[in-house]
Amino acid sequence: MRKREGNVGDLLITGICILAMTVVMLAYMDSVELLQQKSQVGQLARKYILRMETVGYLTAEDKTALTQALSDLGVTEIDYTDTTLSPVSFGEPILLRIQGNLKGEHAFEEHRASTAKN
Repeated sequence: MRKREGNVGDLLITGICILAMTVVMLAYMDSVELLQQKSQVGQLARKYILRMETVGYLTAEDKTALTQALSDLGVTEIDYTDTTLSPVSFGEPILLRIQGNLKGEHAFEEHRASTAKN
């Protein structure tokens, strides 16, 4: 039985496919990391809206702690526009709105609303 002669084209196609799969895998991993960070932001928002329900607003101490936690996650340009920052009465609506950028380029907004139970 005679062996078939090798072809550089076969090796080239295999190399291109491996390179393409590597690029796709890296893009996927980057997307998963971004989704995980957004999920962690959502968990923080839930934690702090529950605290806000008890107190009636986002206290300065909680705002500082939330900002630090968000910064630790890699969030930049943090903004709390429309967030309830002063005390409200029992049953009044409270709002937590966090805007920022993940990885410095992906803008997001996390919005939570509830009522004061203080």
